[in-house]
Amino acid sequence: MRVRVVGAGIVGLTSALRLARDGHHVDVVAARMSDDTTSAIAAALWYPYRAYPAAEVTRWSASTYATLRGLAADPGTGVRMRLGRELFRRPAAEPWWRDAVPELARVAAGRLPTGYADGFELTVPVADMAVHLPWLLGEVTAAGAAVRTGRFENLADAFVGVDAVVNCTGLGSRELVGDAHLTPVRGQVVVVAQFGLREWLLDQSDPEHLRYVVPRGDTVLLGGTADDGDEDLTIRADTAGGILDRCAELVPALRDARVLGHRVGLRPGRPSVRLEIEVTDRGPVVHCYGHGGAGVTLSYGCAEDVARLVSGLR
Repeated sequence: MRVRVVGAGIVGLTSALRLARDGHHVDVVAARMSDDTTSAIAAALWYPYRAYPAAEVTRWSASTYATLRGLAADPGTGVRMRLGRELFRRPAAEPWWRDAVPELARVAAGRLPTGYADGFELTVPVADMAVHLPWLLGEVTAAGAAVRTGRFENLADAFVGVDAVVNCTGLGSRELVGDAHLTPVRGQVVVVAQFGLREWLLDQSDPEHLRYVVPRGDTVLLGGTADDGDEDLTIRADTAGGILDRCAELVPALRDARVLGHRVGLRPGRPSVRLEIEVTDRGPVVHCYGHGGAGVTLSYGCAEDVARLVSGLR
């Protein structure tokens, strides 16, 4: 089939790659590419954050975990497997997505930082998006898909010359398909130079003032915020200072780390991921958006479902 994928974030590119490898004639059209997408700003720590429903998210997350773990064998993909800990101020039950990971252990009380009552330790994929997105784009074009910059004012225009459309526009689906269920969730992060850190840390005790420290290749990403309904892309100095202070409480060496930059992105919040076929008067659309803060975590798993739905149209 001739399939057009709209959107070139991690969800759009993984969908395009899977479709092209399945033998479809694929072209990708996106208003923003690579470094200009929300995916480029992501901490890209495998973690099912603010994505629903639980059963499907667990399935997609498990599939993506397996794929990323395989990619970690090639340094050129920008993916590494990293040990880390999620910390809790109170005793915590196992996470609802427990079945998505092969191993998860409770942190021994003697290894918990001061002020924490519980924690889990696990090894998960971490993708350096400055490396992984260009690698993924290269794989998409090598598989025969065409990629170009463009914007559609409405979904009907995307059908010109193709049999089906895959909508991976994330928050852009508010305008493209009129989805009022989408909510922007503002995330601000700080990027510092790598100083030898190998393990990630996460604390979600305050849902709006998160603490996460995610080591990548040459950098460490610090976060963060989760401001519902806030679409301001301006860097806020006071927010950046708060992120640095909170993260330095977890990793004191961060107080001497060299700050390289600040980034802001808008997560596509939604009550549930929309992954389904819609039949329009112009043709079938496979929607795949609304991944909240888990675009990377769900991407390869969702791409499998996208490909299955498209192949079913034949």
